[in-house]
Amino acid sequence: MQPGSAPSGGPGARPSRRRQAREFALQILYQGEAGGEPLETSIAAFWESQGLPAPDVRVFAEELVRGTERHREGIDERIRAASEHWDPARMASLDRAILRLAIFELLHREDIPPKVSINEYIEIAKKYSTEDSGSFVNGILDRIWREHAPPARAGTA
Repeated sequence: MQPGSAPSGGPGARPSRRRQAREFALQILYQGEAGGEPLETSIAAFWESQGLPAPDVRVFAEELVRGTERHREGIDERIRAASEHWDPARMASLDRAILRLAIFELLHREDIPPKVSINEYIEIAKKYSTEDSGSFVNGILDRIWREHAPPARAGTA
């Protein structure tokens, strides 16, 4: 999986810096889970292999990864409930990583409009996972947002 290898916005277009950071965060989570390494080891190894991006891209990617891991247990409970009791451990690991990042962003990053988060992760799912992943991710995220949106943000998606 190469970030920017099939950029959004059509052929030849470069992904936005935030999209690039989200894709990096996805790769870090996915590779960390596959390798079974501690989070900080996964982050360091990823940047060593990829080279360092612009500072704002790196900071945002690492905030997403660390925040997702910090809230992982609660995020997985929400996935379980929203997916008709389908355990996240049984999901495709890439879809699970996409959902975890998206749910963290939806519920814990008030600086990002919910519609932006949902749309970004639907596009990332379409780009990196299966043909049906975009719809699957959309359904789960929509349900979680409707059921768990913080009161101050509930009407913003």
